Amino acid sequence: MSKHILLTGANGYLGTHILTQLLQSGHTVNAVVRSAEKAAQVQSLFPTYTTQKALSTTIVPSITSPGAFNTAVQSTPPFNAVIHSASPFLYRAISSNTEFLDPAIKGTLEVLKAVKEFAPSVERVVITSSMAAVVNFSAPFVSEPRKVYSEEDWNPTSWEGALSGTPGNAYQASKKFAELAAWDFIKNEKPNFDLVTFNPPMIYGPIAHSVKNVKELNESTARIYNLFINSSSSAPLPPNGLHLYVDVRDIALAHLKALTTPEAGGKRFVICEGGIGSQEISDLLRANIPGLKERTPEGVPGSKGLDANVFAADTSRAEKILGMKYRSREETFVELARQLLSIEKEGGVQE
Repeated sequence: MSKHILLTGANGYLGTHILTQLLQSGHTVNAVVRSAEKAAQVQSLFPTYTTQKALSTTIVPSITSPGAFNTAVQSTPPFNAVIHSASPFLYRAISSNTEFLDPAIKGTLEVLKAVKEFAPSVERVVITSSMAAVVNFSAPFVSEPRKVYSEEDWNPTSWEGALSGTPGNAYQASKKFAELAAWDFIKNEKPNFDLVTFNPPMIYGPIAHSVKNVKELNESTARIYNLFINSSSSAPLPPNGLHLYVDVRDIALAHLKALTTPEAGGKRFVICEGGIGSQEISDLLRANIPGLKERTPEGVPGSKGLDANVFAADTSRAEKILGMKYRSREETFVELARQLLSIEKEGGVQE
């Protein structure tokens, strides 16, 4: 059954994939963006759906302003659901830790308050959180017994630690406190809708939004470009970083499934394909893209990857309730790398 959806962050890396799958599944969407320029970019990506009135756009310049979404949530026909995927994750664009915390928390609450007051037809709100809200990054990555994170876990970052810590601490806190604020809102305000939250780890895979050159890449795709493509075979193998990941198309599909799965209501979902180390990423790219043999750090091909006791994620809830299955590693990383090479060729090399 077709639904009418309000989608925030519609021009972003994940948001564009969510928008694509919503439209292809027959839903109508109002895409919330922050400027007329971004609205035009979204419409240019989906000209047929725009012409057919399946896609419209609304401009909300500041998602933290009081009443920011009051007008956006009002629609004829009325909305059935809201997907809130807008939140910053560009460390290079952040000048203070509050720039992570404020948009995530205030933006989330502004959406929920507007829906409660002005959109009584909305039955479900879906919020994109992160495994950053789940994982204790101050704990050892490798332990005996192995730590397996689930929807019951929350990172221990305090508000004080977020303000005084690294941008990473602030990002982790922003996801934690924004998600907690959303669940508290449901508990205390008892609105007309239920809530679903998603906790993906690193998101990789092909880009669907408009990217003119490699300087415009989002945080995760920039990591692949800078460390595994714009490098050399003799360079040191990059550190593993957060080894857990999901394909952007799979986490987008989870958002779509949440709209049509009644049992998902009131639940939090970890969406994760598994873990991958830098050596395996390098091996995949060097084996599948001949042009990268001299550009991707070689390391020790085929050598041991992640430690057997490195922390993992329990994805059983998403598999049972949403029927989630995941793409292969080749699909995720090789397709992304080929696209990054094309963007590099068309838009110039990053300085």
